[in-house]
Amino acid sequence: QIQLVESGGGLVQPGGSLRLSCAVSGPSLSMYRLAWFRQAPGKERMFLAGIRWSDGTTSYAFSVKGRFIISGDYARNVVNLELNNMNAEDTAVYYCAASNRTVIAISPSHWAYWGRGTQVTVSS
Repeated sequence: QIQLVESGGGLVQPGGSLRLSCAVSGPSLSMYRLAWFRQAPGKERMFLAGIRWSDGTTSYAFSVKGRFIISGDYARNVVNLELNNMNAEDTAVYYCAASNRTVIAISPSHWAYWGRGTQVTVSS
């Protein structure tokens, strides 16, 4: 059973940066893909970025590519998401997810394991 615990959310000013972390635990982590999603009020959960634990291959949503960076700290079993040049539209609950499927899918339904989320608010 994979367990995911997000941290690092909070209040940030427009233009600022934030780093979210997801602590991952469970067996055979090298078989999994990890991803970050977010869900704003009244909106669907949206894929942001994913990483293949076995070799570090990454994938990004077009809307955040170049502004968000996903990375894996394999020694600590942590997946990070760096958020840069943030704006009000980035305000959302950010979730970490894991899947043992062969691809990094953008649909939330393809991801079997979820953390509880961490709130990020961008405001001056």
